[in-house]
Amino acid sequence: MPYFDAASSAPLHPVARQALQASLDEGWADPSRLYREGRRARLLLDAAREAAAEAVGCRPDEIVFTPSGTHALHSAISGALAARRRVGRRLVVSAVEHSAVLHSASLWESSGGSVTEVGVDRLGSVTADDFAGALGPGTALACLQSANHEVGTEQPVDAVAAACREAGVPLLVDAAQSLPWGPVRGDWSLLAASAHKWGGPAGVGLLAVRKGVRFAPQGPADERESGRAPGFENIPAIVAAAASLRAVRAEAAEQAATLRGLVDLIRTRVPELVPDVEVVGDPVRRLPHLVTFSCLYVDGETVLHELDRAGYSVSSGSSCTSSTLTPSHVLRAMGVLSEGNVRVSLPLGTSRQDVDGFLQVLPRVVAQVRERLGAPAPAPVEPSDRDASLVVDALGRRCPIPVIELAKVIGDVPVGATVTVLSDDGAARLDIPAWCVMRGQEYVGEQEAERGVAYVVRRLV
Repeated sequence: MPYFDAASSAPLHPVARQALQASLDEGWADPSRLYREGRRARLLLDAAREAAAEAVGCRPDEIVFTPSGTHALHSAISGALAARRRVGRRLVVSAVEHSAVLHSASLWESSGGSVTEVGVDRLGSVTADDFAGALGPGTALACLQSANHEVGTEQPVDAVAAACREAGVPLLVDAAQSLPWGPVRGDWSLLAASAHKWGGPAGVGLLAVRKGVRFAPQGPADERESGRAPGFENIPAIVAAAASLRAVRAEAAEQAATLRGLVDLIRTRVPELVPDVEVVGDPVRRLPHLVTFSCLYVDGETVLHELDRAGYSVSSGSSCTSSTLTPSHVLRAMGVLSEGNVRVSLPLGTSRQDVDGFLQVLPRVVAQVRERLGAPAPAPVEPSDRDASLVVDALGRRCPIPVIELAKVIGDVPVGATVTVLSDDGAARLDIPAWCVMRGQEYVGEQEAERGVAYVVRRLV
């Protein structure tokens, strides 16, 4: 059964499994003790730290191991902000950061700090100029991911790091998605990553803090991991994480070339095989193994379930799931279609046969879901003697129904006339304009309505 969700968690690498099993027998003792078993555990921990530092591109004494990547991000943000309170209380983040960063930002804001979000373009990338413009007086910390976890777009970290250095602001880089493929370029100050993203065991994170960066760990003091990650180190898991990172890096160039070719195939073939699809994210500056696309007129949750039944494990940033009524914050920030969103992230060793099978299954799954929802056929309907404008009442109906109802009636008005869609689903604010771009219609804008919002579309073709 092909597993296509490596961006969430990669399968355990064989080297990680071997290292974990071996270190269970050698690394169980307290590495702070001076007796034989403690010294043996300390040697394993030090070797793992050196291997991790080599992969990150920093000194071993700048690396600490944390219980997770999320913990590393939370610790990095709280520690850097606390150390720079006299400088200011402003935190700058991109609008597409991982939720771990945004949750920390919300907590900081609720405690009296301020947060500035830097927007992105339709490909999901910030510009160095926009980021530099946000680094005003009183900025204590800036955060930027190296590559996006939902759409794969790589960020200009080196240029942003240079702007931060010039402004005297430390830059925290979330490198969870990119670290398996290579070190992060640029003069960054802090870096966080997570082992289960590269095939290491879950429960191990990395936090790197460069020498000279002011940092004040929060919470009770602890003598372990430089006081930055309290608690007894999970040495077997740490050893397995470092060993697998080294192994993944050794094969990164070859695997990246193979997976990039398979992702290029998906990016090209999906729009050819499935009508009304938008492939999102940067087509060039992107992670080699990840591709995301959104399908009009489908319920994203249903598509994922049907693909799972067909034997393919994928994920989604769509708003159309039972767990949320709002679009993914990443897709929302990009201003792209959110409905029917599918993220495919290929693990190491994925074959062409696996991808060909997915491409064979996907069109049938999407067509069945569209038919079930009563979506319109791709062919346009020619108008005749019809009203000059129409109003579609989609109040109380979740995506993708408002867009489906719009598509059904757009042919019932003459060219130049409008269709007004009444909707109280927040996803419509993204999906209706995106549909207009895809279908060559004009999005006039939104108007206040007695209930919900009135979205106005003018027929052009």
